[in-house]
Amino acid sequence: MATERRRAAFARGIDAEAAASALLAAQGFSILATRIRTPRGEIDLVARNETLLLFVEVKARANIDAAALSILPRQRRRIAQAAEIFLAGRPELAALDMRFDAVLIAPRSAPVHLPGAFEAE
Repeated sequence: MATERRRAAFARGIDAEAAASALLAAQGFSILATRIRTPRGEIDLVARNETLLLFVEVKARANIDAAALSILPRQRRRIAQAAEIFLAGRPELAALDMRFDAVLIAPRSAPVHLPGAFEAE
């Protein structure tokens, strides 16, 4: 039973990330990477346009408010640390402006993009 719940949650996460990727692509961003895992944390999406690099946290919940409230301070720190590790191996990206965004996903709602959802701490 727990395995089935995990599989369902994983599938929802993949679907939410696909929706977030489509939203960002429609805004002119290219998706550079998905599901980045580092020893310090995970990054759901890394996207860029000509001058801006985004580290994007995707949250899928029952409603948009719950999704927004689920990005906790500890998680924000881990995402920022993961971004540092990601950038360490990619000096060509260092000249770009960087931002931490969130995309919130809920059933029967359009995805919500929050530019600058949080700052690196």
